[in-house]
Amino acid sequence: MGIEVVVEGLTKSFGKQNIWQDVSLTLPAGEVSVMLGPSGTGKTVFLKSIIGLLKPERGRVLINGVDMVNSPERDIMETRKLFGLMFQDGALFGSMSLFDNIAFPLREHTRKKESEIRRIVMERIDIVGLLGAEGKLPGEISGGMRKRAGLARALVLDPQIILCDEPDSGLDPVRTAYLSQLLIDLNAQIDATMLIVTHNLDIAATVPDNMGMLFCRNLVTFGPREVLLTSDVPVVSQFLSGRREGPIGMSEEKDAATLAAEQLNDSAHDHGSGPRTVVPQLEPSPGMPVRQAVRRRRERVLGMMGQLPEAARTAIMNSYAPAAGGARP
Repeated sequence: MGIEVVVEGLTKSFGKQNIWQDVSLTLPAGEVSVMLGPSGTGKTVFLKSIIGLLKPERGRVLINGVDMVNSPERDIMETRKLFGLMFQDGALFGSMSLFDNIAFPLREHTRKKESEIRRIVMERIDIVGLLGAEGKLPGEISGGMRKRAGLARALVLDPQIILCDEPDSGLDPVRTAYLSQLLIDLNAQIDATMLIVTHNLDIAATVPDNMGMLFCRNLVTFGPREVLLTSDVPVVSQFLSGRREGPIGMSEEKDAATLAAEQLNDSAHDHGSGPRTVVPQLEPSPGMPVRQAVRRRRERVLGMMGQLPEAARTAIMNSYAPAAGGARP
């Protein structure tokens, strides 16, 4: 089973530019979480800070008692072995076959025999649906296949925490849908804790157990997916609906005068949008194991119902009602 990741008061700057400040959240063990945010809000920086590749100025990231910000480098390096990291572009070596790309971490970090490496690599290639392509070079395959190869490589060391940096970038909607299903199937098979950074609304709406959003140097919210998907916080509503009206501008947040003018216009033209419906979360493909995270999450979320907004509570009760034969849990 995956490992809980606790982030406390994390603050990161580059020079005088503050990227985000005082970010606190917990990634529940074995669950799938998504971090949303407009481009340039420091989502990738957040991933790199969790794994200890970047050092925030303040705060802690606790994994199995090790602080990825402040612990000795030796402990950080050892804990980093628990991670699998899927980069935006797959980050594959162009001169190596897919097989050798995926085998690279095993050859670099273990003393396994080639026969054992081959068994592990072919197993992971099968999981991501690339059987038959293992001899090809990255330049000979599609972007979607490169993504899946990058995911296979992230899996070879049996990670308990998987970080995916914009796995959908450069993919068309159909390939993104396949990738979304693959991520859910993967969680069902290995029960790892997963954090996906994205600004893709289809992934956000259908994949995660939990969702957060970074904007304007702050964590706007983080919690069960229903909280963000039903949120009436202006920046969340704007992002999820893809509207121009709201705090997010083309280059950065809008100034107060622009926002005030938009709000006047909004009240004069009531959009009548009402509360958003929460689409069902993806389930594992037929033949896959049951996701263990579902049961754990249900107990956790039902235990925190009193702290959640009414719209989120309603969405949660509606999602759980069929599971109990129409009765409320």
